[in-house]
Amino acid sequence: MARGTLSWLSGATVASLVLVFSLAGVATADHHEKGSAGGDVFTIDPVHSSVSYKVRHLVSKVTGNFRKFSGTITVDPENLAATKISAEIDAASIDTGNDDRDGHLRSADFFDVEKFPTLSFESTKIKVIDKSHIEVTGNLTMHGVTKPVIFEAELLGIAPGMRGGQVMGAEATGALDRKEFGIVWNRTLDTGGVVLGDEVQMIFEIEANLAEE
Repeated sequence: MARGTLSWLSGATVASLVLVFSLAGVATADHHEKGSAGGDVFTIDPVHSSVSYKVRHLVSKVTGNFRKFSGTITVDPENLAATKISAEIDAASIDTGNDDRDGHLRSADFFDVEKFPTLSFESTKIKVIDKSHIEVTGNLTMHGVTKPVIFEAELLGIAPGMRGGQVMGAEATGALDRKEFGIVWNRTLDTGGVVLGDEVQMIFEIEANLAEE
């Protein structure tokens, strides 16, 4: 199992971050959209959110981003264990700031986006740590492989949105082994080392809006 560390590949994954706001007393109202479990439904705002990662390259770390993602979170404040999270990332939206490298990452050596166009996450368990931290366990599907992963999230705040409604913010990080998902490309150096590390650190900065019916 991939284990999160405070510092969701997630994202994916990524939608798990805002669950923590249910612990901060998010108010419910009749006009809010309700999920099948009776909780309030929140939607991730991609304009004010980001999904990024870091991976070791030689003796440093390289950062990349996924530019297209979406997700919903259904929260029942009186039954947090029943909270549900669903998120999806467009694999082809990977962006490292270098066209050649991005093309290689989209190829069969890595994400193979023509065959596996999306990454997806479905939560399976929520563990409440305290009023500002939660641990989210779920199934991450990447590169055609589904594995359980754990992400940890921290509450940043909640406030009225600029156009009304509730706006929530949170951040979370996690770590996973890319080889567990069948992404195994590497190259051995003359010195005996390798070009890429196996562990990928995920960083999620999320803003989400309470959905309206």
